[in-house]
Amino acid sequence: MTINRDEKKNFFSQNKFVILFLIAFAFIAFYPLPYYITSPGDARELDPIIHVEDGDEDEGVFMLTTVSIGTANIPQYIWAKLSDYREVIPADQIRSEDETDEEYNQRQLQMMEDSQHAATIVAYQEAGKKVDIEYHGVYVTGIMSGMPAEEKLKVGDKIVAVDHKPVMETKKLLEVLSPKKAGDKVDLTILRGDKKMNVALNIEEFPKKYVQDEGPKAGLGITSPVADVSIVTNPKVKIDTSQIGGPSAGLMFTLEILDQLNKEDLTHGKKIAGTGTMDLQKNVGPIGGIQQKIVAADDAGAEIFFAPVEANNYRDAVKVQKDIGSKMKIVPVKTLDDALEYLEKL
Repeated sequence: MTINRDEKKNFFSQNKFVILFLIAFAFIAFYPLPYYITSPGDARELDPIIHVEDGDEDEGVFMLTTVSIGTANIPQYIWAKLSDYREVIPADQIRSEDETDEEYNQRQLQMMEDSQHAATIVAYQEAGKKVDIEYHGVYVTGIMSGMPAEEKLKVGDKIVAVDHKPVMETKKLLEVLSPKKAGDKVDLTILRGDKKMNVALNIEEFPKKYVQDEGPKAGLGITSPVADVSIVTNPKVKIDTSQIGGPSAGLMFTLEILDQLNKEDLTHGKKIAGTGTMDLQKNVGPIGGIQQKIVAADDAGAEIFFAPVEANNYRDAVKVQKDIGSKMKIVPVKTLDDALEYLEKL
């Protein structure tokens, strides 16, 4: 069967409003906006994720909490604005101006790996177990637009020396670069894959949009550097987080590893969720998305939730807990010791 030109013309004439509607709908549905939408993720038990060799098993569980995030289109933007626990975040607050999806994902996974290392070190030291640490350099996980690093460095480069002096830790890198002033020059030794190279860079003042009211500051434009660390423990520990990114599970990783290392049941049979970064001084740092994580933990039946005190995380967590009518106990923590002291009293 063939359709002649007149029949085609009549078809489009009779259905032009339908066709125009479908085109408009497709545009609205798929046109990306410069925003991200965050929503409640899930609460995952850490027993299947973390395995300490010959580790102790308990009746209760520790859980990490996640936030789902994705780019926004027009319907999602409107839905998020009308929802209580979905948040609209400008894209430049999630990733830098020139950062690709691949670079963003790589940065998040490297931050997760750094979180695992810190949690392992702190837990083994707290338990009095053997842990050997070796540092192999500092990864570039983010680059500021318009700064010297943008032209010569790439996300994934590993810095191993500054001015021909070895720099293997993030702390050391910051110590070396912090005294530098605008106009100074530095020579970085980096590893890009299997290739070793020297890169000469000038120190420049940060654009005003990066320093806000802090006054002029200078640097290379490297953001969120993460150390390349290898850890040898006795007993051995294995952590499998798949594609979960970011550093916010540090506290809960630490508690789960410590729980498996100790014969005592830290959970006391409870379902315990929480969030917060962990540093080597046992400080619990603030995170984003605390509101969504409270919803996720409550949906998973958590009885207790550890919330960082800083950046109003604890205050916001309590507000959401009341708003949704949850019976979950919100516990404020500044350090690992705060969480351990609370658990001892259960």
